[in-house]
Amino acid sequence: MYYNHITETIGNTPMVKLNVVTKGIKATILAKVESFNPGNSIKDRIGLKMIEEAEKKGLLKPGGTIIEGTSGNTGMGLALAAIAKGYKCIFTTTEKQSKEKADILKAVGAEVIVCPTNVDPDDPRSYYSVSRRLSEETPNSWYPNQYDNLNNRLAHYESTGPEIWKQTEGKITHLVAGAGTGGTITGCAQFLKEMNPAIKVWAIDTFGSTLKAYHETGKTDEKEIYPYITEGIGEDIIPQNYDFSLIDHFEKVTDKDAALMAREITRKEGIFVGYSCGSALAGLMQMKHSLKPDDVVVIIFPDHGSRYVGKIYNDEWMRDRGWLSVKTLRDIIESRTGSLLLSIEASQLVADAVQKMSINNIDQMPVMEKGTMIGSISETGLLLKLIGDAGLKNHAVSEVMEKPFPVVPAETTIEKLSGMISKEVPAVVTHDSLNNLHIVTKSDIIRVLSK
Repeated sequence: MYYNHITETIGNTPMVKLNVVTKGIKATILAKVESFNPGNSIKDRIGLKMIEEAEKKGLLKPGGTIIEGTSGNTGMGLALAAIAKGYKCIFTTTEKQSKEKADILKAVGAEVIVCPTNVDPDDPRSYYSVSRRLSEETPNSWYPNQYDNLNNRLAHYESTGPEIWKQTEGKITHLVAGAGTGGTITGCAQFLKEMNPAIKVWAIDTFGSTLKAYHETGKTDEKEIYPYITEGIGEDIIPQNYDFSLIDHFEKVTDKDAALMAREITRKEGIFVGYSCGSALAGLMQMKHSLKPDDVVVIIFPDHGSRYVGKIYNDEWMRDRGWLSVKTLRDIIESRTGSLLLSIEASQLVADAVQKMSINNIDQMPVMEKGTMIGSISETGLLLKLIGDAGLKNHAVSEVMEKPFPVVPAETTIEKLSGMISKEVPAVVTHDSLNNLHIVTKSDIIRVLSK
């Protein structure tokens, strides 16, 4: 058996039981892993559906151009279908979206236009406005408008919802999904509640979005709308795909909690998940007290972690936001505040050592002999010796060196390391994963802890 095109592999994604990250929850937690779609996200489903329906209505004609505003995943779904059917694609996105998403869209032949993030939806510079304007100006083009195109939620009513019902043998009691355009959660909820009205639907929102406020009050709250980092969920508008009567509760999750949870899912469950997957599980964990042991919870993991390797899976990016704590010597090395080892040979002159420390702006340095550390020198120690005998600058370093720095494992905790470094022991040396030597001082510890 073979498929005629990659789009024929969309759907029928696996459901996987979560075992470690949900420890303490007695209910059964099942993840619907949508990264198994060919474009690595749940949006493959709506991309194909919207295109097929547009073709039926004559809105999309041969040789046409698809123009859409997207955070990245819908664009990929549209692009895959466009390749199969011979259409061109132009996508607008925002500055906050990961670079990987834009690069992936370009890789499948789309033109990508990056627009400002922090502007109102009706601002002519917003990615909503730019995509609409381009669709009006470009001959033989079609604007899918995933936010208000009801084929978005119909795709999930016809495919995702029925798959969940079948895979759980109708035992599902709760559906947990991120809330963005509204298609996924509304389409799935509609089907599942038709099968069993008692099923609870929990939508996961992000701080900075107005969806939760609208669900609870019927109005958008301008005070709650502000820029956020999480990708794939949250809105500053209310898409027509929503039927809020199908959603029982909205739960908000912070950018930090979502990022940390995504990393935890990947590390502990072996499922390489995207940013909003972390939001979904973090939201569920915030509501775990509402679950009973015999509940069967299905949580939708919309996309793949490869979209975010430059963001939530990048330690530097996480540390810059204060989201990743420094716990061990290895963390200091990987944060690049610890310097690669600069050393001086025992046979070199003291004057050479002083010059090397001055040029590199360092206070101490190991003394080496045939690749082995046999001692150390420090700026303070040399100063005291040179004051007593200026002629020492022309002597070998071996004549003035002090004890070698301790070599400690990279797994040494910050607490233990702080106790080791003192006036008598100004630095330690350790190996990184590539066996390179690094020197770490008290100032390195202060810098990483003060970030």
